[in-house]
Amino acid sequence: MSETPENMGLARRALLLLRKQVVLLKAMSFALIGVINSLIDFAVFLFTLRYVTEPLPGERLDLIAANVLAWMVAMSGSYVMNSYVTFAAESGRKLRWRSFFAFAASGILGVFANTATLLIAAEFMPVIPAKILAIGVGFLVNFSMSHFVVFRPQKTGRKP
Repeated sequence: MSETPENMGLARRALLLLRKQVVLLKAMSFALIGVINSLIDFAVFLFTLRYVTEPLPGERLDLIAANVLAWMVAMSGSYVMNSYVTFAAESGRKLRWRSFFAFAASGILGVFANTATLLIAAEFMPVIPAKILAIGVGFLVNFSMSHFVVFRPQKTGRKP
């Protein structure tokens, strides 16, 4: 017999509600840190696009280079802030190379989604709105990877 809200105990229902709230708070914390990192990403992207890369006729390598560099800078800051805030319980507020590389590896999916969105959107709109849209897509992918892969709770051998 599967558990339904009607046949579940009050404590169990409260625990399930609390877990949903924790995930919501984590998503909000991740989003706030994401806003900070999005501003960093955006600033590094614009700086790189303007002062470092050179647009080539018919090529979008300038967008790719600026986007990847901006992602690398923002991702590093994101790892630190999320380790200390959003996923503090899971990380023990400790920075570890292994976790950093797992975070970076999980972010690779996000940077691919971000860059693909940027390149496609830039064909239909100006670069700045395309970059903003790309940051939003990257957020969705990165939160999912961080929550379900990088900072998942460690198994303690107990059943919840």
